[in-house]
Amino acid sequence: MATSASAKDRSAVPSTGAVPRSAMHPVSDGSELRASLGRVPVTRDFPPDFADTLRKSAPIFIVEMSTAPGCVPCGDLWSRLQMMRTTYGLRIALITPDEAMLRSGRFGLPWVGHPLAWARAIEDPNRAVPVAIGTDHAANVARNIYLAFKMMTGVRAAVGVRAMAKYTGIVGVSAPPPPSSRR
Repeated sequence: MATSASAKDRSAVPSTGAVPRSAMHPVSDGSELRASLGRVPVTRDFPPDFADTLRKSAPIFIVEMSTAPGCVPCGDLWSRLQMMRTTYGLRIALITPDEAMLRSGRFGLPWVGHPLAWARAIEDPNRAVPVAIGTDHAANVARNIYLAFKMMTGVRAAVGVRAMAKYTGIVGVSAPPPPSSRR
């Protein structure tokens, strides 16, 4: 397991008691986490180049995530990323809570807690795309990583963000226009 946290940095990690307050999903055990994820839709449709894109892009990108001791969603997301490392060859690493907060600030994102995960080119630490805010189903995390890789290799950001929003249910099908009244 790769990590960019030194022993000194780990001493700054919040105490276990602070973790539920700092976690994106404030759950204390696996059953609460499963109940929380049970309300999240799972991506079922993928583009034909999905697996090929992830495998071919894996050598030039890394997925980094924040974590904290005792954080159940952090462990869940890490295990999902480990599966993707095995399946697609993704590089994954942990970053310190301080780095996660700084990165959120640099990108103009509010701090929402752990875990957070970003995809970025290995050679460019200053350009990253958030791929997980909290944990999620493996299919949804993989979809977000796919879309991040696409955005970082030429797909217009607006198209990628729209796709992420569509797949996550943030943006639904447009409502039909109201019938026009004839006078």
